[in-house]
Amino acid sequence: MGKQHSWEGIWISAGEKGPLLRRSFEWENGSGQVYALVAGLGWHELYVNGKKADSRVLSPVVTQYEKRVSYIRYDITALLKPGKNALGVMLGNGWYNCRFPKNVWNFDSASWIDVPKLLCNVVADGRVILKTDRSWKTADGPIRFNSLRNGEYYDARREIDGWSAPEFDDSAWADAVQCAPPPGVLVEEDMEPCRECECFPQAGVKILADGSLVYDFGRNLTGWARIRVRGAAGTVLTLRYAECLAENGDIDQGNINLYVREGEFQTDRYTLRGAPEGETWSPRFTYHGFRYVKISGCRPDTELESVEAVFIHNAFASIGLIKCSSELLNRLFKCVRQSYLSNFTGIPTDCPHREKNGWTGDAQLACETGLWNYNSVRAYKHFIQMLVDAQRPSGQLPGIVPTGGWGYNWGSGPAWDSALFEIPFRVLRFFGDDEMIRLHYGAMRRYLDFCAGMSEDHLLRFGLGDWCMPDRAPVNTVELTSSAFYYRDAWLFSRFATLVGEAENDALLYGRLAEDIKASFNRKFYHGDGVFGDGSLTALAAPLHLGLAPQGEERKIADLLASKVAAAGCRANFGILGAKYVPRVLADYGYAELACRILMQEEYPGWGYWIRHGATTLWEDWKGGTSRNHIMFGDVGAWMFEYLAGVRPLKNGFSEFRVAPNAVCGLTNLIMTHDTPRGRIVVDWTREEKRFILTLTVPKGTSAEVVLPGGDRSRAGEGVQFFEVDLD
Repeated sequence: MGKQHSWEGIWISAGEKGPLLRRSFEWENGSGQVYALVAGLGWHELYVNGKKADSRVLSPVVTQYEKRVSYIRYDITALLKPGKNALGVMLGNGWYNCRFPKNVWNFDSASWIDVPKLLCNVVADGRVILKTDRSWKTADGPIRFNSLRNGEYYDARREIDGWSAPEFDDSAWADAVQCAPPPGVLVEEDMEPCRECECFPQAGVKILADGSLVYDFGRNLTGWARIRVRGAAGTVLTLRYAECLAENGDIDQGNINLYVREGEFQTDRYTLRGAPEGETWSPRFTYHGFRYVKISGCRPDTELESVEAVFIHNAFASIGLIKCSSELLNRLFKCVRQSYLSNFTGIPTDCPHREKNGWTGDAQLACETGLWNYNSVRAYKHFIQMLVDAQRPSGQLPGIVPTGGWGYNWGSGPAWDSALFEIPFRVLRFFGDDEMIRLHYGAMRRYLDFCAGMSEDHLLRFGLGDWCMPDRAPVNTVELTSSAFYYRDAWLFSRFATLVGEAENDALLYGRLAEDIKASFNRKFYHGDGVFGDGSLTALAAPLHLGLAPQGEERKIADLLASKVAAAGCRANFGILGAKYVPRVLADYGYAELACRILMQEEYPGWGYWIRHGATTLWEDWKGGTSRNHIMFGDVGAWMFEYLAGVRPLKNGFSEFRVAPNAVCGLTNLIMTHDTPRGRIVVDWTREEKRFILTLTVPKGTSAEVVLPGGDRSRAGEGVQFFEVDLD
């Protein structure tokens, strides 16, 4: 998580509503760059001589504050002038100060909780020329309230013009107060920050009977509304955010507001200053998940000149795209990408509204989809460091990070905890980057030893299992899926041991553990004739996908799975774990047509059902009765890359890869791009009646194994290659 700095100065504070802190200082133009190193908790904005230092928002990204606290390094050289300068910092609560006791997840009792605070050094030519101390000045700002899940209240009448300019008279401001530092060690943040990445105009507006306005932005997203308004001073506009509408056209927050039990939910309030030329505003220290914004409080003389939705997420580079001849699949792919970005606002989350929590299960299930589409490696390193920082000495992991103490004894379990193994493995596979494996190797061992202490005959019975089955049916596969992930983690760890030079010890020890788990797993769950566990789709697919099926029985299991899928009309009769296993196993064993039909299923339950009902992001459950912006069903995005385009790495970092396209479900063409560390792979195929034509671009210094429909195999070196095959 970055380098450390030798800090001077003290931590200072000024309250929790939305304090302003400032300090003027002298600077003479030197030979090097000038940096402001700012640790501002929970979130901060930095201003230099009246200008915002850069475009990041919601910074720094949350950490497990007991162990680590991030600071930001700002290059402020271009904002300075010889002579008198000024630094201004605005502070917000963020994750650091979640104080509402009636809400769940225990963040109100986190060991770190405190008022917003600041530590800052300005470094020029290698020396500190400004540091935080009691000589800094502070005042209440226009932000009267801010809370991560509740919203922000802003009174523009309390704005202080020029407050961060060097010539501002701060003699009436109070002195800053020294405060205790946060508990964690300070580390420099090293990841893509959150930014205002896109803006969307309204797609429609409805006027309600009480005069309130409901704006529809045509898509579900994460962020906030930006308003341009003209009106009388003191007019209070209330903005409420939702992703569903009631029958009367009003917003309906009922599917997402059930866990925030104190204060308003996803609600911002803006009090007009009364500027004759109009005023523009959006919140700073909160964010929302929404498609609709309801604005109330307009007076007859209030003019809402514009309202736009601002999409906030980590500013990742896009590295992969797919487009094909199926409009349904194209829309589903867009939903996956929109959901992934909507749930990466600093950290990977489950949803951007109801919880905003860093659920480890959602993160590991969506990891491959994410890495096909975006270079999110540094953010994953940040997230896994948080997970390790939250690990108990026993090796136990929580189901969410950060955590204030919630999620250790419910909400975790091997399928969720596997993020500690699976995410580092996928980063190694996609990018050839083994840093997380080497750094967190000890934490992985501690976790496996914790599981050994929880096991009976090498099987585990804790965890959530195949969460969110159709109709929220009870999960009957917990022991099977938890034990399968226990095997997967032990198997991966035995391979990691070789990588870090522990082959003679851990590789053998944990390799044997994996084999013991596998033997117990099959004794308990395999009933012969291809039947595993309760015979559900997830119970059949899990052992095949995770490598536990008895040797020689794989085909029986896959055939039984395919027959059950076909008999059910290719409906998605599984939860979030089966959503990853089932389509992959079907395609691996020659049933790609059935797998694709599941993806395109427009009847309940199915991804196509969501698309038919207007989804623009993935839903939490198959009926759409809860959150409509979740990523945990998002592995279908990776499935399109790996089975429709047919690309998979054979060696770490794509130095060698496989291309085995599947022209199924009536698709006539597909084009895929993916930027590997060695260059761009392009797969462009067309099916013309009985002819299949593939154009493949292989990056320099790599090679590809090509498997065409029908089974013809060949090798492809770097450059553009062409292949054709007759189809029976």
